[in-house]
Amino acid sequence: MTKSEKDNKAKSPTGMVLEGEVLSCEMQKTIVVKVSRMFKHSLLGKTINSVKKYKAHDEDGVAKVGDWVEIVECRPISKTKHMRLNGVLRKAG
Repeated sequence: MTKSEKDNKAKSPTGMVLEGEVLSCEMQKTIVVKVSRMFKHSLLGKTINSVKKYKAHDEDGVAKVGDWVEIVECRPISKTKHMRLNGVLRKAG
């Protein structure tokens, strides 16, 4: 296996791939992303909107507040950070 094949394999997502909006980019190399998901309640049949915030690693500081981004699960980077930025899907504005 060549080095480039190893790099491509490392970049492929192995865990969850989520999309959300950047709420904060105040921390160094870290963004806070709001991920919303809708699901149907199993007993009531009512549609429920669930919102969760994730801290994601942003090495280059590309994402800004309001951007729509894609994050992927990775190894634990810190105590609360286990996601990394995969790319900016849509810029704010």
